[in-house]
Amino acid sequence: MRNNRVIMIRKIIFEVPTPLNFSVRVTEDYWNIIVSIKHPVMKGKEAEVKLVLTDPDEIRQSLKDDNVYLFYKMQKEQRWICAVTKDNAGYGFLITAYPTDNIKEGKEIWKK
Repeated sequence: MRNNRVIMIRKIIFEVPTPLNFSVRVTEDYWNIIVSIKHPVMKGKEAEVKLVLTDPDEIRQSLKDDNVYLFYKMQKEQRWICAVTKDNAGYGFLITAYPTDNIKEGKEIWKK
């Protein structure tokens, strides 16, 4: 019998370093889920999300999962973009990204 394996190649639209010494990767397929289902307002905002991850104003650690981090960058007064990531042994991925008018609970672990 032949082993028929399907190899899926996921196109990475960006991978950036963070101040927490892990990189965050986003695939085209997953970005499309974020902007079509989770937070359509983020469509076309890849550059802003990269900036939040590479040059945040504040980073908080999730109260529920020690490997989940919320990166915040102020866009204008009382308005931030939040990028939620998970660190998987030095290789992180984006869970979601969204605009917000307040910083969520969590343990502050990094501040500019």
